[in-house]
Amino acid sequence: MPLKINNSKFINNLKHIVLLLIGFLSVQTVSAQEIINDAVVNQPTVKKDSTKTKIAKKVDGVAAVVGDYIILESDVDKAFLQLQAQGVNTTDIKACELFGKLLEDKLYAHQAIQDSIQVSDAEIRKNVDYQIEQFLQQTNGSMEKLLAFYKKDSEKDFRDEMFEINKSNQLAAKMQAKIVDEIEITPEEVRTFFDKIPKDERPTFGTELKVAQIVAEPKIADEEKQRVINRLKEFKADIIENGASFRSKAVLYSEDPGSASKGGKYTLNRKQPRMVKEFREVAFSLQEGEISEPFETDFGYHIIQCEKIRGQEYDVAHILLSPKVSVEAVNEAKERLEKVRKRIVDGEISFADAAKEASDEKETKYDGGQLINPTTQDYNFELTRMDPELYAQIQNLKDNEVSLVLKEEDRTGKTTFKILMVTDRIDQHEADYARDYLKIKKLALDEKKINAIAKWQDEKIKDTYIKISGDYRNCEFSSNWLKK
Repeated sequence: MPLKINNSKFINNLKHIVLLLIGFLSVQTVSAQEIINDAVVNQPTVKKDSTKTKIAKKVDGVAAVVGDYIILESDVDKAFLQLQAQGVNTTDIKACELFGKLLEDKLYAHQAIQDSIQVSDAEIRKNVDYQIEQFLQQTNGSMEKLLAFYKKDSEKDFRDEMFEINKSNQLAAKMQAKIVDEIEITPEEVRTFFDKIPKDERPTFGTELKVAQIVAEPKIADEEKQRVINRLKEFKADIIENGASFRSKAVLYSEDPGSASKGGKYTLNRKQPRMVKEFREVAFSLQEGEISEPFETDFGYHIIQCEKIRGQEYDVAHILLSPKVSVEAVNEAKERLEKVRKRIVDGEISFADAAKEASDEKETKYDGGQLINPTTQDYNFELTRMDPELYAQIQNLKDNEVSLVLKEEDRTGKTTFKILMVTDRIDQHEADYARDYLKIKKLALDEKKINAIAKWQDEKIKDTYIKISGDYRNCEFSSNWLKK
């Protein structure tokens, strides 16, 4: 791939290409992505009489055929609407560019079927339910408006189409993953990638910071923990002995905002670890109809009922209760952290040693309190891409200055206190192979994946029936869709 990209634009342009080739803005477009059973889509059809075979009727607005799939002209319009509904600025996105992405999706999905790649119908239906819930928020809960917007006669028709769309998208995603999942890159390849970039065209990395924190959590009294455990045991006994409804109790008492209104229901899959480890371990240990004993996670205490086992999938319901923290415990945590801060400021102890000694955050305390960037998995946070909340907390700190004690509350209402320090600062600089190796490695790996996808596309386009109609034949595609 040519690398004639200037300075800081290098990374953004390369990432833009990756998005286009691997998953354009991660949007699941609501469009008429149908499977066809024959290749006759453009011949006019006239019904001569009831005893003779129908000669195919012209399918209005067919823009392309890719293998067993068709793309309608309206699909591109709907794709733009979907992007805009999700807040994406489509000003710089051209119709040909989006149409090319739809062609790629169909090629992936078609080849996935040829390769016998499987997807879960139950998981697809779950995605459809979630998406329709999101769409209804945009129409104030009106299904009629939603059906009118997408020109569907009934909710069933809409759900059926959404199912096929999601199935196609999942097949495409699995096909993409299959192409690039096993691609690795060696240090020698990273060095070659870096060396071939002209010095005056090397990327510029913005100012980066390393940030450490010490966290103090209010202690929950043992009596309060036992109160919650006893309450959950009472729920379990009432369900087993008196036939009370687990789902009803979840609606009335569970403190899980994501599931309480649905009776505490979740569907778990052994191959998709979405829940916390303790929750999964208990859930997968249950037989159908069985209710667990109370157990603890970071969110509080739970009981789980296993409702149905379908191979790798478990339908479960749970009730979550969180022990309450007393005002005295909150004040104690703040005062404890104030004392730790004073010791650091007075020079009695280093920030790193204080973190190991006093922090209640197990993920960072044994690493001197150093935060890990969730995007890059290293300690560096690029200033312009830092989480806004974290940036607001450290923006005025000088190097090695300790912040005041800050109070935080998460979405469950849990209160914690923390102090922060900027432990290192690297100003904006031209890419340096040694210092920026991990970032350069990622760019090199992205390029290798792009090349692999391009090669795969070239090969499969040659072997797949593809027909592009109308004005879209005038698009300038990066791949040889027109087979010229």
